[in-house]
Amino acid sequence: MQLIPGPFTTAPADIRLAPDYYFQPDDLGPYIMRLLKSCPTVFDIKSTMAADLDHLAAAGLYAEPRGVVEDGALLQGEVIVQAGARIEAGAQVVGPALICTGAIVSAGALIRDHTVIGPGCRIGFGAEITRSLLIGHVFMKHPCFIGDSVIGRRVNVGSFCSTTGLRCDRGPVAEPAIEEITVTLGGQRITTGQTKFGAVIGDKVALPAGTVLSPGTLIGPGTVIYPRDHIGGFLPAGSRVR
Repeated sequence: MQLIPGPFTTAPADIRLAPDYYFQPDDLGPYIMRLLKSCPTVFDIKSTMAADLDHLAAAGLYAEPRGVVEDGALLQGEVIVQAGARIEAGAQVVGPALICTGAIVSAGALIRDHTVIGPGCRIGFGAEITRSLLIGHVFMKHPCFIGDSVIGRRVNVGSFCSTTGLRCDRGPVAEPAIEEITVTLGGQRITTGQTKFGAVIGDKVALPAGTVLSPGTLIGPGTVIYPRDHIGGFLPAGSRVR
């Protein structure tokens, strides 16, 4: 398999880079379903979503009816709260962001810019999310961090789990980041086209408490991860990791 440059504009040369490898797109609401189907690879999702959130009307999102925003919730910038969603008092959401039907953002949670919280997600106290897509029914009920990532349906993120989106193997970390994140598949290095990229976690994966993911981690759906402190690289669908 040859080196594949990013960002991608054509179909992936490796099925393990396709959104369909990680996620079942059905019954996720029109926006998320359209987003996943429009992206040739998982590396396209974050940039496509960010462009949509920067132009909400063009993405057809302003037509959505508004859900519940409790008194004491702090919303900054453009935040769309779909019908049936709720942002509780004490939660903070910094737009642009989309909170989908049935999602609950609880007191003490922080949702930062360019994030989509999919239908039925539960975001609890101390959870922080930025520049990420949570596809649907993701549970983040405890202090943890997800950044620059795509998280599949029915993923459980345990206490004190974290993605990491920056390379730190070449001296001091620069901000803004300048080192591109790469992944390795079949012994070949594949570029992502991004200097911040955390993880792609497929459907029905549970991260045990305290798990830290390296930049560019790809976890296939149905993977079982036993308690450990660090995960990285590519884990095929249905893996068991001790």
